[in-house]
Amino acid sequence: MTLKELAKELNLSFSTVSKALRDSHEISIETKNRVLAKAKALNYQVNPLASSLRKQKSKTIAVVIPEVVNDFFGPVINGIESIAQEKEYHVLIYLTHEDMQKEVAITKLLQNGRVDGIMMSLSEQTSGTAHLEALQEKGIPLVFFDRIAEQMDAPKVTTDDYNCGIKATEHLLENGCKRIAFLTIAPNLSISNKRMNGYLDALKKHNIMQDEGLILYCTGDDHKNNELIRSLFSSPKRPDGVFASVEKLAISTYAVCEELNLQIPEDLKVICFSNMQTAAFLNPSLSTITQPAYEIGREAAAILFDLVEKKGQRGRIEKRVLNSTLVERNSTKGR
Repeated sequence: MTLKELAKELNLSFSTVSKALRDSHEISIETKNRVLAKAKALNYQVNPLASSLRKQKSKTIAVVIPEVVNDFFGPVINGIESIAQEKEYHVLIYLTHEDMQKEVAITKLLQNGRVDGIMMSLSEQTSGTAHLEALQEKGIPLVFFDRIAEQMDAPKVTTDDYNCGIKATEHLLENGCKRIAFLTIAPNLSISNKRMNGYLDALKKHNIMQDEGLILYCTGDDHKNNELIRSLFSSPKRPDGVFASVEKLAISTYAVCEELNLQIPEDLKVICFSNMQTAAFLNPSLSTITQPAYEIGREAAAILFDLVEKKGQRGRIEKRVLNSTLVERNSTKGR
């Protein structure tokens, strides 16, 4: 039963029935009672989404992320929802599965007024921003977090990827590593570039020659990643340290080491960016750069809601950088 059908049953105009249900002073008590009685008899339910759209507010925000099989995005979403609940907003989660075409399709869907604002972390395939600029042209508030579009004029919330790239590399050097491999995903991603630049600058700072053979560009295919890592570890000049830019590459490293009978940390030390709660329970426990994922979610959501509510002050923040923490465990333990 829709409002239009209810109006037809009552032989009243759409606007009269709508006002009667909203208890408008423009409608007589007799008509209101008649409308309410018919609505109850026909089991008519008010559609809150349709009502909010008529008021040009959906009371909903969208969060677009590349994947959920990742211990970073879970706490981020929890942080976002903690703010959304305070504002009495709903949160819609959209997954791109690291596919730019899916990301484009989602942004087109969200241009129709379905949501009041969007938070986004880019897919590893994203190479252009036309679909994102289209959202801004529609006046839809947009906030990036973690994987950001550097060139776009929009608020961004990240962690200190470059400094942590230096910190992770120096941690391996301090624990005796001489040949450190850097495992990364798509080179066009902001997080990949910053973490790699930190790695390269740390080597340069310590007068270690850069070896292109130690930089491994991986894919979204775990099986292929294992093959790439296996080839690297089987070479005569295999690394004695690994800095994985994302946690799935650290897991692949552990799997290949077990297959090749390489001992961590005796033969190979490992550190990675990860919020994996089980890192402490791996054998050996995994040293990590742990991001403030929950706080990133809360901060990004707070900025978005200021834009949605047109307060504007926080909306003018170009970038907010939160600090990550190096957690040393057994995978990088020195001799």
